Amino acid sequence: MARLELGDVVARFEKTFAKSLARRQEVAKYIPGGYSRHPLTFGPHALYVERGSGAYVETIDGVKLCDFHNNFSATICGHDHPAIREAVVAAAANGFSYGNPMPHEGELARLICERLPSVERIIFSCSASEAALAALRIARANTGRNRIAKFEGGYHGVADDYMLSLHPFPELFPGPPGQPIPVPNSAGIPRHVRENVVVLPQNDLEACTRILKAQAHDLACVVMELQAGAGGVIMLDKEFVAGMRALTKELGILLVIDETITFRAGYHGMQGIYGVTPDLTILGKTIGGGMPIGAIGGRADLFEMGEAGFVYHSGTHHGHPLATAAGIACLNVLDEAAYAKLDAMGQRIKTTLNTWCAEQGHPFVIYGIGSHLGYEFCDRPGREYRSCRDILRYSNEERMQIFAFEMTNRGYFPMYRGQIALSLGMGDGEIEGFLGEAMGVIGGVAE
Repeated sequence: MARLELGDVVARFEKTFAKSLARRQEVAKYIPGGYSRHPLTFGPHALYVERGSGAYVETIDGVKLCDFHNNFSATICGHDHPAIREAVVAAAANGFSYGNPMPHEGELARLICERLPSVERIIFSCSASEAALAALRIARANTGRNRIAKFEGGYHGVADDYMLSLHPFPELFPGPPGQPIPVPNSAGIPRHVRENVVVLPQNDLEACTRILKAQAHDLACVVMELQAGAGGVIMLDKEFVAGMRALTKELGILLVIDETITFRAGYHGMQGIYGVTPDLTILGKTIGGGMPIGAIGGRADLFEMGEAGFVYHSGTHHGHPLATAAGIACLNVLDEAAYAKLDAMGQRIKTTLNTWCAEQGHPFVIYGIGSHLGYEFCDRPGREYRSCRDILRYSNEERMQIFAFEMTNRGYFPMYRGQIALSLGMGDGEIEGFLGEAMGVIGGVAE
């Protein structure tokens, strides 16, 4: 097998998707970079899509790709799912921009509250970024405290409070592992924001206990992902999560779990899998069936100040009828059998690739809970990642790029940042095809 080299792989990518590059250059005259979402860049440029159906997208280059990206995990039912399409069309026929609520909002709220026992009340927004911002306001209002805590590698949207110590780059993770230092991920983050945010290490309960006890007098909440996403797929230990839940209760700090991605892990979200009850839960992606939506839910008493008018929450399109109608249809599709199918496909990918890599001696691992998985080229087969700093220690960035580009060249589209997300549009054929090409690419990289 010929060794895969980054230069050759990128050259094939650029030739295959030349129309996407040309489109980017044209649109960049009006939109900086060619698109409004920074993470869409896939190496040299994003891939412009014309349409999607089921497990596949078709780019403007005339290339059909099996989509293991799924809009950063949001498209869990697959593209153009008939039930979701029909719900959106039916809702649109009645008009879709009113200064009045419509019935869809309450129905989606009911479905979510029934699935997540921790969510007794819920309010909607147009994105999880907005919902995450609302979580901070609710926490500060109910505790009378100013500061918040988040984890290294934890992504909770684009609000200034969260854009700290996010991606695993050396310059963003200074300080010893047990005492992280908040570092902005973007220009334009005010100094006072950094001073109001405490950053915690993943899976280190001793360090978290020391840090939180020292800051508890002015900490309103701790925000966590049970399995991190944008900062690298890191699963928190169940014992660690249980310890954090006990610690936050002891210190009077609200625990906020961000299930924007992880709600796709099971019928009761990942908090159901972990058996943890947060005070507040951030939601997005899956609950909108592919439409823009976010929500913050939690204990009923935490929403009393809002109901009385003391905590403001509003937006022109909050609870939008098209998004909530799509969300209802999506959750109705996502029954226990649907989650079982997604979980089985994810388990098959992990077992097959990890077993094969161990047998072949290839330094590649794929891991995660449910249908959102992380993969890494690392220092040895079977490497376990316990914090985002481990990505800096053990992962080979060039090999990661080769894998992402070459898989796309071969018709399988992963996330550029070392992740895949499955959808109900996939079946045995798509999983078998992915496994076959993945083995070919891993073998070519490892030669």
